[in-house]
Amino acid sequence: MTDPTRRPEGDLALDTLAVRSALPRTPYGEHSEALFLTSSFVHPDAATAAARFAGEQDGFVYSRFSNPTVASFEQRLAALEGTEGCMATGSGMAAILLLAMATLRAGDHVVCSRGVFGSIVNLFGRELARFGVETTFVSQTDIAEWKAALRPATRMLFAETPSNPLTEVCDIAALADLAHSAGAELVVDNSFCSPALQRPTRLGADWVIHSGTKYLDGQGRVIAGAVCGGAAAIHDRLLPMQRTVGMSLSPFNAWIVLKGMETLSVRMAAHSERALTMARWLEQHPAVARVFHPGLESHPQHALAMRQQQAGGAVLSFELRADDADQARARAFHVIDQTRICSITANLGDTKTTITHPSTTTHGRLREEQRQAAGIGQGLIRLAVGLEDVGDLQADLARGLDTAHRIHHATGG
Repeated sequence: MTDPTRRPEGDLALDTLAVRSALPRTPYGEHSEALFLTSSFVHPDAATAAARFAGEQDGFVYSRFSNPTVASFEQRLAALEGTEGCMATGSGMAAILLLAMATLRAGDHVVCSRGVFGSIVNLFGRELARFGVETTFVSQTDIAEWKAALRPATRMLFAETPSNPLTEVCDIAALADLAHSAGAELVVDNSFCSPALQRPTRLGADWVIHSGTKYLDGQGRVIAGAVCGGAAAIHDRLLPMQRTVGMSLSPFNAWIVLKGMETLSVRMAAHSERALTMARWLEQHPAVARVFHPGLESHPQHALAMRQQQAGGAVLSFELRADDADQARARAFHVIDQTRICSITANLGDTKTTITHPSTTTHGRLREEQRQAAGIGQGLIRLAVGLEDVGDLQADLARGLDTAHRIHHATGG
């Protein structure tokens, strides 16, 4: 059914797409997107069923790989990212695995930033290695190191920008040129920024990964993931794999994230503004040695971030002053434990501010040498700034930071 009130999506701004893009309404004329909680779909006759199963006729077949609510989510995210297509998955990690399984084979080589989320390091460095895919981890920001790592068998370059948790920013356009010159594809995880702040394919990326669990949903309610890219590549490479292995997104979770995306741009602007205020405040606190946030002028890639992103984003991290690793960890735990407003959880992308100790949570499964190589020390704390009052958040953190400073000053550290 075609809705005559819908304008071509190419004519609409991102904020409008976030609210209006998706499948047309059903004959019932519902205002909110419909939620199709069904495992399968009924066909009018055997010939139609055969044609749909064979892909010769459009129509939904089985919710493992085709569902109207999930398709609405995919269409909306593709519209926001400016890509031809999108495939939804059960989680962000499932999205990366799906793309890897559909793209790589034994003997292939991947170049990956060492600044990515801990589970991504384990996926490429350990799990895919068991199937003959080799990965070289490089500096997020050193293009020369990426170039030196290339091999004839390199098929994929993978980056997460800004990175987790140090918010390092890579030059997407430069990496895209490098990948394409080597006959490889560039994959960018855009979970931290979302398309409200950054569109990687406009800078040359071939694929965009999302953990919809984060800012696309925005309220920490469900787990979701997606891969955005070219329509032909999704249909020819990802769909057959998805249809077989079923790393699919549930219709209910798709519906939740659809509703979350309606407020994406407004939320990301508010998150970014509050995060930058918090980052500048933390820079001035005597207990803090260093703050990492792309919006800060002190950030090494600040100028690049401001060219690629609409704002700095919601995530920041800061390192406490300490004399050694044991002292740093104890002080980090103290600051975290003294909070009363911030939620102590490793998730991010929520309206509620979350705080965590990356070395023992998000990157806790890495070896110590891997954490050190990524710059993740025991005194590092990650803060994903929500939508609470900034003054309240500052007071919440000051409780532990002030104590840490007094201890540090008293011991001469």
